Amino acid sequence: MKDKVYKIIELTGTSTSSIENAVNSALKRAGKTIQNLSWFEVVETRGSIEKNQVQHWQVTIKVGFAVK
Repeated sequence: MKDKVYKIIELTGTSTSSIENAVNSALKRAGKTIQNLSWFEVVETRGSIEKNQVQHWQVTIKVGFAVK
């Protein structure tokens, strides 16, 4: 097995329903243009508030993918 080299990028996904959907939104979009997505790490979670409730989630992730 060859040793792999990874590149890391940072993305912010958003969702009105959940943190998980915000992460999946970022990964889905990245997958359209980047091959070999391998892992992610949540860096920051934040959101906006309206009428004392969460209105929108924003999740920043680092995504690693193998460089060929």
